[in-house]
Amino acid sequence: MRRLQQTRPMPSPVEEAIVNVLLSGSWVNEQVDRTLIDVGITHAQYNVLRILRGAGPEGLPRCEIACRMIDRAPDVTRLIDRLERRRLVERGRGHADGRRSVTRITRAGVALLQRATTALEPISTVVGKRLRVGEAEELSRLCEALYGPDLGPE
Repeated sequence: MRRLQQTRPMPSPVEEAIVNVLLSGSWVNEQVDRTLIDVGITHAQYNVLRILRGAGPEGLPRCEIACRMIDRAPDVTRLIDRLERRRLVERGRGHADGRRSVTRITRAGVALLQRATTALEPISTVVGKRLRVGEAEELSRLCEALYGPDLGPE
């Protein structure tokens, strides 16, 4: 545990793995947050824009956006309000169900998302230099095993 300058072994390999996942996640979050500040959006806003770009022209209702977020934001409505004030998203009625309010990404939102994605590429490059492709695939598989369904407390 070089990062923590810990000299004694962890009580178990599982505890060491948990600490390493937390440290790695913290490092990635710091890199992403620092980069997105320069672009003018938060990590949560970037996440919402990515979700909406993936949803296509149909958009998504607020509850569906909340379910798909990486970090569950406590107030997705306010987050969307801020994006709407900046004209990065728009709200309207769903095509399939006119009673349902949906949020869609605008052209300005797509453009900002592209700038943010380009700005984040150096982080992927650094990770790609530290992990071989097979290691990255294995890490993804292991992480998915951790947050998979019905594995314990949430």
